[in-house]
Amino acid sequence: MKKLLFALLSLGLLFGCSNDQSTNDKSNTKASETANQEESTEIVTVVTSKNNGEEIIEEKEIEIDAGKEVSLMDIMQENFEIVEKDGFISGIDGVEGSDTDKTFWHIAVNGEDLMVGAADYKLEPGDKIEFDLQSWE
Repeated sequence: MKKLLFALLSLGLLFGCSNDQSTNDKSNTKASETANQEESTEIVTVVTSKNNGEEIIEEKEIEIDAGKEVSLMDIMQENFEIVEKDGFISGIDGVEGSDTDKTFWHIAVNGEDLMVGAADYKLEPGDKIEFDLQSWE
């Protein structure tokens, strides 16, 4: 009788321990998936300003998917109200360039003038994009 009781207790412990290990494996897997999801996004910064940066309108940090090709235009359309024509941005959140005032949105990425339209520029993790409403005179 004692042997039977001992055998049943041993089996119970074995199954209980193996079930706990399975639960631990699932917890570890979920933690790894969460970590991978966090690692799979990167940040870019978008700054809007006026008059060569004298007046900052807004600064936003925006998450992008790491390894996924995303254009500047895509990010701007998702995070701001923009006016665009032919891949170029002419208005951001109600502030537009004007032929009458001779103003336009100048774009720089990481301190360098952007030489293509927003639709053609592919973002890189860590990019700092600056939109500055400037006079063309």
